[in-house]
Amino acid sequence: MSNIAIFVPHAGCPQCCSFCNQHVIAGQQHRVCAADVTAALERALQNPHHRDNQIAFFGGSFTAMDRAYMRELLEATVPYREAFAGIRLSTRPDAIDREVLSFLKPYGVAAIELGAQSMDDSVLALNRRGHTAADVVRAAALIKEAGVELGLQMMTGLYGDTDEKAIATAKGIAALQPATVRIYPTVVLEGTELDRLYKSGQYTPQSVEQAVKLCVKLMRIFEEANIRIIRVGLHASEELSGKRTAGAYHPAFKELCLAQMYYENALALLRELPQGRYTLAVGSRYLSQMAGQKKENIRKLLQAGYAVKIVPEAALEAYEVKIVREQD
Repeated sequence: MSNIAIFVPHAGCPQCCSFCNQHVIAGQQHRVCAADVTAALERALQNPHHRDNQIAFFGGSFTAMDRAYMRELLEATVPYREAFAGIRLSTRPDAIDREVLSFLKPYGVAAIELGAQSMDDSVLALNRRGHTAADVVRAAALIKEAGVELGLQMMTGLYGDTDEKAIATAKGIAALQPATVRIYPTVVLEGTELDRLYKSGQYTPQSVEQAVKLCVKLMRIFEEANIRIIRVGLHASEELSGKRTAGAYHPAFKELCLAQMYYENALALLRELPQGRYTLAVGSRYLSQMAGQKKENIRKLLQAGYAVKIVPEAALEAYEVKIVREQD
């Protein structure tokens, strides 16, 4: 299932968080109206698999928007309700209650994603989120009670955050048992409070390498809890690349994480064996991830004393590595 993304940048947001510039992230400046929704859905109908797609309102705090504006956008979806797999939207944890969930239900809202970002109240306060971890817990329970799919989003590398706090956040999110999660390493954008803190020397952003190693740890927590990870890293765009001043941004960030996970899994197995030449078997779809970008994993394993060759084995699942001693 994929999304027909309709961005409503900053709509409904009561304040601007330290890291946020949704106009850059979404790549648009104008206020979305019903006509924009209609146009997007008409284009989406050209996809022969449109019935598998969800209409997705992202970029703002949908349930915190003015009720008339919310109704305008939702009413524009009504003629297309049977053509798509429901509506997905993102919002703030403190903008969920039973009343707004009742308002959304007739429109076929199938999933709500909460921007939790952190489960540490000090990190939330420092980054001007305006809500607490308790708000996340309460909103998550209400969404699940309403029979709506729950998604949770978290960030790494925020002002005042640490790897330990991020790991605790992931464990706290996993305990809420959402259906999906997104992990966003912090990217510093022009004109944000984080940009000011970074340029004044008060904030040190994560490097890509630091963020990758941390995100792999978080991914393992969610994988073990059987929670589907639907995104790791911001969606790549020219505007985002041009307005970024620092932070853990890479256009293929998730691929870097998957390669790191394969490297760690392979190394853990190889270390049980003497140094030498080995064949690594992985699932047919995962050969490039095992090799790493520009075959970096092969080079790192060689530095550790293991010369490896990678071969496909269709029966192997994601992240699974099988090792066979290679004949000299």
